[in-house]
Amino acid sequence: MKKYLSLGIVIAMIVGTLAGCGSNARKTDTQATGVSAKDQTATIETGALGTTDDSEKKVLVAYYSASGNTAQVADYIAEETAADTFELVPEDIYTDADLNWTNRNSRVSREHDDESLRGVSLVNATPDNWDDYDVVFVGYPIWWGIAAWPVNDFITSNDFSGKTVIPFCTSSSSGLGQSGELLEEMAGSGTWQEGMRFRSGVSKGDVTNWVKGLKF
Repeated sequence: MKKYLSLGIVIAMIVGTLAGCGSNARKTDTQATGVSAKDQTATIETGALGTTDDSEKKVLVAYYSASGNTAQVADYIAEETAADTFELVPEDIYTDADLNWTNRNSRVSREHDDESLRGVSLVNATPDNWDDYDVVFVGYPIWWGIAAWPVNDFITSNDFSGKTVIPFCTSSSSGLGQSGELLEEMAGSGTWQEGMRFRSGVSKGDVTNWVKGLKF
């Protein structure tokens, strides 16, 4: 009887020692990481331990700028969103004289009066790796209440399916008007958001605040 009793005590001591070791191991792991075992499991499942976040959006800011104002806003947006930029450059560059809208015989005035002249070809209408972009900002100056037509070649040359498109424009007095809606109709694809008009010389803070309020 004593023999069996002694054997039972020994077994109980061994079991207790192993349980304590397991507890100490868990405690050591928790102390080393600063995160409980439960929290570690939850964190790994959500991919927050340095794993790739597949939901991260790849952003492009495409823009045409006649006098530099739209380019400045595009740079502000790109900086805030860590986006790539793509300048829309006409094959036949507009000179200052071409852009003099007060002259009825200037190039831009003649193009305004005759829509058949607005087919302005770009040096390159499609950015590299176009399919990789999830969000596309499209920037332009306002000409006679609509988007400057050099942007049209970019819109019609690309498929915006599956992309969120956000127009923005610059002007000294005119508003956004229907420019974004007309570009959306021209594109025929993509999920277009309401755009924003910025005055010439807008501050970086104003542009940044607008971007921060967007959802995409």
